[in-house]
Amino acid sequence: MKFIFSFVVFFLFLSCLASAQTLIQDFCKKSSTKAPDFNYDICVQYLEQDPQSKNATSLKELVIASTKKAASKSADIKKIAEEILKDKKLIRGIELPLRDCVEFYDDANDSLNKTLTLVNLGQYKDVNSALSAALDVPTNCEDGFKEFDTKSPISNENNVLYQLISIALNFAVNLR
Repeated sequence: MKFIFSFVVFFLFLSCLASAQTLIQDFCKKSSTKAPDFNYDICVQYLEQDPQSKNATSLKELVIASTKKAASKSADIKKIAEEILKDKKLIRGIELPLRDCVEFYDDANDSLNKTLTLVNLGQYKDVNSALSAALDVPTNCEDGFKEFDTKSPISNENNVLYQLISIALNFAVNLR
């Protein structure tokens, strides 16, 4: 009897895992066909590695998980930028744009936290606005370095952040 119960529980676990992966793959594919700059492989890679995303059973849960992942990444990049600013041998021309980026990340985190609240309230039109505002942050940060004609030390991180926010936004568009 215990064997049968264990088998049923194991089967249900595998079934849930498979449905979450299918949900991730389906919405990543759907988003990649609608948005030409959306990267299917990155979408699947990030979401299938994330424990919260792997357990998602609905699009709403995927939006929440991807938004939390983006908020975490934004906070991490802010810390990296602050550490670079502490360096006394700061490369000329990056201090001002880097300081701006630190402020931008605060804005991104505010928008991403607002997104989580709005999703939970079911205010999906406002979710898209909040995510769009957050999506501007990595680009605005990188533009600051271009204005000073210098290379961004956090360019790779900004690219990842852009992708993560893009995932959340492309999924949120489908919420009803």
